[in-house]
Amino acid sequence: MGFLKRIFGFGSPDEAALASTPSPEAPAGNDIPPERVGLNGEYDQSGLAKRVVWAFDQDNDLDDEERLWVAQTGGKVVLKGEVATQEVLDKMVSVASGVDGCTDVDTDQVSVG
Repeated sequence: MGFLKRIFGFGSPDEAALASTPSPEAPAGNDIPPERVGLNGEYDQSGLAKRVVWAFDQDNDLDDEERLWVAQTGGKVVLKGEVATQEVLDKMVSVASGVDGCTDVDTDQVSVG
């Protein structure tokens, strides 16, 4: 199914663009903080989390871990749930860390196995 579809209900950034509506919280102009940039460059409260799960979907080494969820607190990516192995979790942290706007990855709520 893919992370983006399972967590946010979209299969691709194009589907997300069709479903998005402008947010009243969006700043004027191009002053969107990096953690609030959506899949298509629009303002999105969950923009960083969506871009992280999209990055997971684009990485052939990462299967959809059906018991893992992704959230964000500001620029911090928060992983919650369970993953199959420590290697998978390490890869996810590496991928998430490389997404623009990510300042930290919290794995305190993830169990392995």
